[in-house]
Amino acid sequence: MLKKQFVSVAAVAVLTTGVAFAAVQQDKVMYKQADGTYVVNTTSLCSNVKGFKGATPVEVYIKNNKVIKVEALPNREGPKFYDKVKQGLFPKFNGMKLSKAAKAESLDGVTGATYTSRAVKENIAAAVAYYKKNK
Repeated sequence: MLKKQFVSVAAVAVLTTGVAFAAVQQDKVMYKQADGTYVVNTTSLCSNVKGFKGATPVEVYIKNNKVIKVEALPNREGPKFYDKVKQGLFPKFNGMKLSKAAKAESLDGVTGATYTSRAVKENIAAAVAYYKKNK
């Protein structure tokens, strides 16, 4: 009986450690791809930046001091409004120099998705600042 309890406790410890390790890996803010592109994930970096219905994390791809692209991460925004932001705002950042992307607040947002636009621009500016500080 004691042996079974020990095995069960050991199994739980291994599973818990594995889950914790996976959570740490997911929470990685920045990593470098093989081609030299840096990817900044704003999930934990901007958890307090809210759109209309909550956090609006993104991944910002940076190479040669330019934003290559911005990709949406899971969020609670309404799909109709978030799609407007993805189509109307995300492409504005493609190829943008980091100095301009850092001042993203000055870009026009998407009409009808004001809160979401503002939150996404804040996420992108934070990603650029993080990249500059930690590359």
